[in-house]
Amino acid sequence: MTRKKKTRSLADKVTIRTGRRKDYKQWRHENPDEVTSSRRYTEKKRQQRKLQAERKQARQEAGQPIAIHPDKPEHKDD
Repeated sequence: MTRKKKTRSLADKVTIRTGRRKDYKQWRHENPDEVTSSRRYTEKKRQQRKLQAERKQARQEAGQPIAIHPDKPEHKDD
């Protein structure tokens, strides 16, 4: 007896009409409000964004401050 391969893919779990992947893709396209990302995925992405923001903040604090608009000497119109 053959075992079914474990998968996280939603396409394999959903049985719409023939249960084929192509049909699921079409159904997903037609019903975007019924399709949501898994909690595992959204939590993972939230964590990644948080880490990315922390790294960016650390880089900004570690960098040299530069004067983008230093006090300009007033020029005279001739």
